Amino acid sequence: MIYTVLRWLVLVSVIVLTVGGNVLVCLAVVLSRRLRRMANCFVVSLAVTDLLLGLLVLPFSASLELRGGRWALGGALCNLYISMDVMLCTASILTLLAISVDRYLAISKPLCYPRRVTPRRVSLAIAAIWTLSLAVSFVPIHLGWNTVDYHVQHVDWAVGAAEQQERYCHYEWNNSYVLLDAFTIFYLPLALMCGMYLLIFRVAREQVRRIRAATPSFPRSSGSSAATVREHKATVTLAAVLGAFLVCWFPYFTFFTCMGLQARLTQPTTLHSFMLWLGYFNSVLNPILYPALNRDFRRAYGELLRCRMAGCRRCCRCCCWGCCAGGRRRGGRGSSAAGRTPPTTHHRRVSLGQLSAESSVTVIKEGTAAGNGGPAVRDTRVPGAEDQRPFPL
Repeated sequence: MIYTVLRWLVLVSVIVLTVGGNVLVCLAVVLSRRLRRMANCFVVSLAVTDLLLGLLVLPFSASLELRGGRWALGGALCNLYISMDVMLCTASILTLLAISVDRYLAISKPLCYPRRVTPRRVSLAIAAIWTLSLAVSFVPIHLGWNTVDYHVQHVDWAVGAAEQQERYCHYEWNNSYVLLDAFTIFYLPLALMCGMYLLIFRVAREQVRRIRAATPSFPRSSGSSAATVREHKATVTLAAVLGAFLVCWFPYFTFFTCMGLQARLTQPTTLHSFMLWLGYFNSVLNPILYPALNRDFRRAYGELLRCRMAGCRRCCRCCCWGCCAGGRRRGGRGSSAAGRTPPTTHHRRVSLGQLSAESSVTVIKEGTAAGNGGPAVRDTRVPGAEDQRPFPL
């Protein structure tokens, strides 16, 4: 009894965290103008994929776990559920690969990034991800390519037949199919992701080296310490991203491949369930590893959570503050005559993704309070490179 309650709590927690975290990502991008950038299109696509997984697949998977693998909704719905599971997991993995490629393009040559990553190309990439995911999920299962006798699995089930005949709703496979499926949707994307993150790490180290060489006016120890800290953060971030993907999905696909090569198809076991839900847990980590480590996403998350806790009272305060700020802007020239504020200079730290081999970037803003008669605002930026960070450092 206690074991069943603990299983129920764990499964429900995974579902709630998957849905809640990915909803928060979507709301943050929709409600925050700072996050409406081309680089976040893949992050939103990943969040939508994991959200659909949490809504359409995980509840049925939890029901199967608690019922010992028995399916009472008939063979047609069982095949639909398995196809949705394979499609959404494949789309999630391929989107992670697309994010790694996008981040490499952003950090390697940030000046060329706006010309390389256009809305049309991003749309085509996302469409290709979903097309390939559909191809490797619905087509083989509903044509019987994955079974040993090449007949469609579970096609003769009626509603409630699993309860009477001890049948289980699970993914059938043959030797050739399991190799092709595992290679296409996991091992090949894994190899490409490792290559992309290795290139990102090398470019980041090269940029740190050039930063050290380009700042001789600073003390050597201070510049070396700051560069070492940035390099350490880049290493930790890349290790966390790739490590989470490996820990979550490598055990399941290794088990899946070994069982397929041995042509053994047994009823679901505890080991299989653990590895499958470990893979599902990657959908819980994605909203943390990819968006939540970004400062803009963290700020948007905080605003969303504070608005939820404070309710309408905070919204009213925000509206009042906006009106007061507008009044100060309209009457600023008359009210600033009493005193003048000396000019100030603000320096914004530039991330590694905004520095390239071709140029170094410095963003300097100089300005005075309204009505000072001081110099106009000067803003030197790289066109089209607002935030091309591979990951927040």
